[in-house]
Amino acid sequence: MIIHLDPQLTFAAQEALVAELRQLRFKVTPVHTQRAAYLVALGPQDVDLRRIASLPGVRDVHRVSDDYKLVSRKWRVHPTVLDLGDGIHLGEGSLSIVAGPCSIENEGQMEAVMQHLVRSGVRLMRGGVFKPRSSPYSFRGLGLAGLRDFYRLARQHGLRIVTEVMQVSQVEEMYDYVDVFQVGARNTQNFNLLDALGGVDKPVLLKRGVSGTIEELLHSAEYIFSGGNEDIILCERGIRTFETASRNTLDLNAVPILKEKTHLPVFVDPSHGIGLREHVAPLALAGIMAGADGILYETAPVPERAASDGQQTLDFDESARLVEAMRRTYALRQELIERELV
Repeated sequence: MIIHLDPQLTFAAQEALVAELRQLRFKVTPVHTQRAAYLVALGPQDVDLRRIASLPGVRDVHRVSDDYKLVSRKWRVHPTVLDLGDGIHLGEGSLSIVAGPCSIENEGQMEAVMQHLVRSGVRLMRGGVFKPRSSPYSFRGLGLAGLRDFYRLARQHGLRIVTEVMQVSQVEEMYDYVDVFQVGARNTQNFNLLDALGGVDKPVLLKRGVSGTIEELLHSAEYIFSGGNEDIILCERGIRTFETASRNTLDLNAVPILKEKTHLPVFVDPSHGIGLREHVAPLALAGIMAGADGILYETAPVPERAASDGQQTLDFDESARLVEAMRRTYALRQELIERELV
């Protein structure tokens, strides 16, 4: 059960409400986010919700059977839309495009990518400064100094940035230079990191684990929400299966299933989803038709020279064509929705 509290409720009144719920044999967890205050109450199913709703300080009550309660669509039927400022919104009602290199390498690379994104009308840039690599001998990013340069140049070009945080100690030092924290597939169940990101007031893009189920992804999102941060984006980026013809298997089934189960925005990363440059574009378009709210893909000036993931990175000509195709595909999807054909 989720109890939405009156925003004017005092601490003393909340404590009295919690005490009364505990007398009714509920285990109560207070959750205070950047938007509202809630009580997550676990306990008997036979309690009349009208009795709970009549208690002082209760704004609304929702019975949610899912284990992941706060991110469930069973209580918040209207989708969450995140506001990054400057007219940038992430979620249902618009198509978000996030593009950039796998790794931030130098100022010249950043400048070239940013100019390309501005020409294409893309306002969100991805790029890693801390890189989790399978081999300890691979390029692992420019670190905090690179992030500062990334942020400075992005602001000059009117861009917002999405970049990966890998451990709890990085959250505070990265905070001033990040618009959206990304949690990579290897950290989807790093619960200490998820708890730490629950304490910040910036959006978190949470990628699905390499072998993670949809339910595990939702549980990870619940950690962030219950920690106090409602601004979460879920990202399908491919899972590991027995198939070896591609880097991963992009699970487009996850998109409509997640849209049905949660009110959070859902993005798709086709670059990691298949790992093959020539197939990134069709999978991006398929993700949009499946219902994704945003597409996250990799582009760089010369993919063959990229420090990481060049085999799945688009050059600028390919990227520009994809952006145009994605916008046309999104418009087609909206038309089909209006005509009740999907």
